[in-house]
Amino acid sequence: MQENTGAGYPGDAGVTDDYELAGVPDAFQRLWTPHRMAYIKGGQHQFKNENDCPFCVGPGRTDEEALIVYRGKTCYVVLNLFPYNPGHLLVCPYRHVPDYTDLTVEETAEFAEITQTAMRVLRKVANPGGFNLGMNQGVVGGAGIAAHLHQHIVPRWGGDGNFFPIIAQTKAVTQTLDEVRQQVAEAWPGETDAE
Repeated sequence: MQENTGAGYPGDAGVTDDYELAGVPDAFQRLWTPHRMAYIKGGQHQFKNENDCPFCVGPGRTDEEALIVYRGKTCYVVLNLFPYNPGHLLVCPYRHVPDYTDLTVEETAEFAEITQTAMRVLRKVANPGGFNLGMNQGVVGGAGIAAHLHQHIVPRWGGDGNFFPIIAQTKAVTQTLDEVRQQVAEAWPGETDAE
């Protein structure tokens, strides 16, 4: 093995094996996120129809198993399994449709109403300074699951765009998905609650 003449880190020699990494050693310590490999390897090809679409299968599971925070008549709200920030929600129609223009008038109205309610709930439980709302349409448009329409609701706070996501492409999420799901679901207004 070629000796690293760079600064290195204390104790590196005791845990370094005989395999060399490609490239020149640099000043960055690596943050490993192997749990994201399921997302990276998944790709569009794994979702061919309603039987294997996570947005179609999810509503058939319990709210806890599927990370669902609210079930409406035509649409529901679920936590993103790979959140950009804590509280990252997705609004999904129950119908397996790929495009916003495929929604009925009734679905479009509930989709919008649920989005507004989700923002109110997140403001109540997490006090974000702002939001990113968005729908990536089609594979070319950047949709992770292009076959089933979903809208992202990402709460944002000042300073949440620090060096982790920008340089290291790593996000530190401080709560478990189950904790966030429970917190948001409990704060969701019921049928009799006034907004």
